[in-house]
Amino acid sequence: QVQLVESGGGLVQPGGSLRLSCAVSGTITSIYAMGWYRQAPGKQRELVAAVTTGGSTNYADSVKGRFTISRDNAKNTVFLQMNSLKPEDTAVYYCNVNLTTMGIRANYWGQGTQVNVSS
Repeated sequence: QVQLVESGGGLVQPGGSLRLSCAVSGTITSIYAMGWYRQAPGKQRELVAAVTTGGSTNYADSVKGRFTISRDNAKNTVFLQMNSLKPEDTAVYYCNVNLTTMGIRANYWGQGTQVNVSS
């Protein structure tokens, strides 16, 4: 069984910072790409940032220069450092991990963590 546990969301003022974490546990053979998505009320879920096993990253245009994704392969954890937050960053943030468990490769989702950017 695989579990993704997210933490780090909350309420922050515009211009502030938050750091999200997503720890993966369970019977895991390999972890491949790790990423963060977000979904605002009334909108579709969108990719925020992703990082490959080799450390290559890609970002949504709306967060480039403000957000940084990173991973700790030894701890099976992915992070999202969010700086210069804007009200439009308000959303539920989900981590997504592509991994192999029990011989099956699939994508797994975290439970989501709420980020509110408001004065």
